[in-house]
Amino acid sequence: MKTGFIGCGNMASAIIGGILSSGISTPEDLIASDSSPAARERILKELKISSASNRETAMQSDILFLSVKPQFYPDVISEIADCVRPETVIVTIAPGKTLAWLREQFGRDLKIVRTMPNTPAMVKEGMTGVCPNAQVTEEDLARVMAILESFGKAEVVPEHLLDVVTSVSGSSPAYVFVLIEAMADGAVADGMPRAQAYKFAAQAVLGSARMVLETGRHPGELKDMVCSPGGTTMEAVRVLEEKGFRSAVIEAEKACVKKSRGM
Repeated sequence: MKTGFIGCGNMASAIIGGILSSGISTPEDLIASDSSPAARERILKELKISSASNRETAMQSDILFLSVKPQFYPDVISEIADCVRPETVIVTIAPGKTLAWLREQFGRDLKIVRTMPNTPAMVKEGMTGVCPNAQVTEEDLARVMAILESFGKAEVVPEHLLDVVTSVSGSSPAYVFVLIEAMADGAVADGMPRAQAYKFAAQAVLGSARMVLETGRHPGELKDMVCSPGGTTMEAVRVLEEKGFRSAVIEAEKACVKKSRGM
């Protein structure tokens, strides 16, 4: 089974890395295209997989990832629409590009799976929302899910929630990076060396996330466990609430959903 990628940026590279490290496929089973000469060279030298044109990649692939930016989808689909085989499963990673829009662009019914992964896939801690169309069989979906779960976790969601997935998972690593940077800046302001501050802040975020996932406890309960009466943590939480921290996060996610729905 051949898996192809049209576009080979960070996300595609993370997916390819997961596929290879998990043993789902060998380099011989993968093929990729990219408009950038530097990216094509990296495909061959670093990823050690075959490079081809967009049309050749589409024709050869049993599972085809469209891993270009959303604004390039119309041109790429127009280029490859007539050479995608009916049995090929097309996997998209672009926000806002609905199943109905994709069907219209291809001009015929094809097997399409919309996904929204995120960049922690690069360290095999990705989270991906998945939505197949009616043409995708259970066997098709199982093959796609195996790929997506090779670099993290994946869950099927109804299509109307994919824009929400974009806000809470697809884009949210950026929010977390801003949080880590701000936490480190605070530590540096009080005298900690910057490299050490990043390590302390990042490990605190990592450990906190694992507590939510592994204990199954409500985040509010876990917060209360840290907040001793009259203590330092409660004072910090009080200031966060005073400054609108919680509301800022919610409003950022709502803005992200609105932007995604308009793409």
